[in-house]
Amino acid sequence: MKVAYLGPKGTFSEEAAKRYFNHDEVEFFMYDTIPDVIDAVGEGRVEKAIVPLENTIEGTINMTIDTLVSCEGLMIEGEFTLPVALHLLANKECKLSTVHEVWSISPILTQCRKYIRQRSVKSLQFDSSASAAQTLKSSGRLDVAAIGSESLASLLDLDIIDRNIQDNPNNQTRFIIISEHLNTDGDFKKTMFVITPDQEQPGVLSAILNVFTALNINLSWIESRPTAHQLGCYRFFLEANNNCSEMTVHKAKTILETLGHHVRILGRYNR
Repeated sequence: MKVAYLGPKGTFSEEAAKRYFNHDEVEFFMYDTIPDVIDAVGEGRVEKAIVPLENTIEGTINMTIDTLVSCEGLMIEGEFTLPVALHLLANKECKLSTVHEVWSISPILTQCRKYIRQRSVKSLQFDSSASAAQTLKSSGRLDVAAIGSESLASLLDLDIIDRNIQDNPNNQTRFIIISEHLNTDGDFKKTMFVITPDQEQPGVLSAILNVFTALNINLSWIESRPTAHQLGCYRFFLEANNNCSEMTVHKAKTILETLGHHVRILGRYNR
């Protein structure tokens, strides 16, 4: 089986991919951007992909849901939550007291904002935590550190000079597994709906939510994204999490479509 994930080597995406697909029959392919990862499935170059959906601190990864909804035929078939422990990586002989600047990808710098402010150090953004660490390694500098994972430190033979520097000790990233297969047999813990409403109706979101309430469907995640057609036009991503049966999902979809909304089931899956 061929699986795509967001590179380069040493990223949390790679760690999530190898933890989730932890059997021998997997061939991994790295891509530079989230759209490239998702397109690899749509274009048949791989069978599955794993991409980040949301982070405890950063919230939703908009690039993921925007790209996924634009690709007809792709589905969410599973999810995986990765605990995110962030460490300060440095070249050999570097001391914590000599670090005046830290490098990493923007979301990671955001997740360590308090730590960076408390230490009164500068920050510099890179395309990935791996590229920041690789640049640090190549430079040999002892006044700069990179923020990344323990596996990244091991990969590049960098020292960890301060551990668990993320602002939130419960920092996690939720990844979704994408394929062209929609799970239909049996009951699943989660179902993802994408609803593009009839914009002419007043109180449209309230009306949509009332349908789920009437069917006793609990929603654990709601996100709105612009449709890109005109200002003020949004579609809604709603994740149901109480073991909806296929019949209940079909009933919700039918009612919403009767009300004039476009409804797409983006996936049924388990935790």
